[in-house]
Amino acid sequence: MRRVLALVLSGLLASAAVACSGEATVTTAATGGLPALGAATPAVAAPRSVKPSPVASAAVGATLDIRGLTDGEGLAVTLVKVVDPARTGNPYSAPDAGSRLVAVQFRLKNTGTAVYQDSPSNGAKVVDEQGQQFGSAYQDTTAGPGFPGSITVAPGDTGLGFITFEVPKASRVTMVQFAMNSGFSPNTGQWRVP
Repeated sequence: MRRVLALVLSGLLASAAVACSGEATVTTAATGGLPALGAATPAVAAPRSVKPSPVASAAVGATLDIRGLTDGEGLAVTLVKVVDPARTGNPYSAPDAGSRLVAVQFRLKNTGTAVYQDSPSNGAKVVDEQGQQFGSAYQDTTAGPGFPGSITVAPGDTGLGFITFEVPKASRVTMVQFAMNSGFSPNTGQWRVP
């Protein structure tokens, strides 16, 4: 049992080291559909803690090519729409006082050669006008079907679903970010929300 636990822990540490050792990039150049806003570049190297540039972001509706941690992992990610505010889909569950729900619909097309198996909500964030980042919330909304806890998408296939976020009522969501491998991939897609 200890040996299995040691192997699992060493694997997690190795994954974290690989994720941290790669150069972080923010992908903002659309591959199709709507063009990126402003003077976007194909990839802008930036630490994750730096407030993203407002002019280097793709528009809602744009598709970005995102890489994973290993060879063969790749997605064409489309931010389909943002529903703000979103209504709760459960009459017995509501956002905390002073907060609201925001639902973001993603289309994930597997452009790689490996099967995409992940929890998309772990790699998604919304960012407000002050640069504050908010992770996903476990809330259903009336915006539409959400992704289940984990999805499996074969090469060439597509997954579609909403991810819900709980943000302060006073915050204005200005960007959406998505990264593969539960957010550990150093390549993050970024879209500007008008």
